[in-house]
Amino acid sequence: MATILKKDLPSEASDTLKNIENGPPYPYKTDGTIFRNRENLLPIKTSGYYAEFTVETLKIGSRGTKRIIRGSGGETYYTDDHYKTFKEIK
Repeated sequence: MATILKKDLPSEASDTLKNIENGPPYPYKTDGTIFRNRENLLPIKTSGYYAEFTVETLKIGSRGTKRIIRGSGGETYYTDDHYKTFKEIK
């Protein structure tokens, strides 16, 4: 799997990581909900292992396509194309 360094993330993704670290409440009601990994692009884990968080997309009227996925073990992934591809954040 491809990787991306935290320092190379868009600033909005860095903001999302800070929100995750600070804990709830989150900006979007769907943040922190279960990510089911239906695409099987992340390592296979039990249901409920992954949570998803919105990366705000500026100047659009929806949540956009960018997300951060956090595993229960702390591993973190970024997608900017709504789950088509992932990069592990290092």
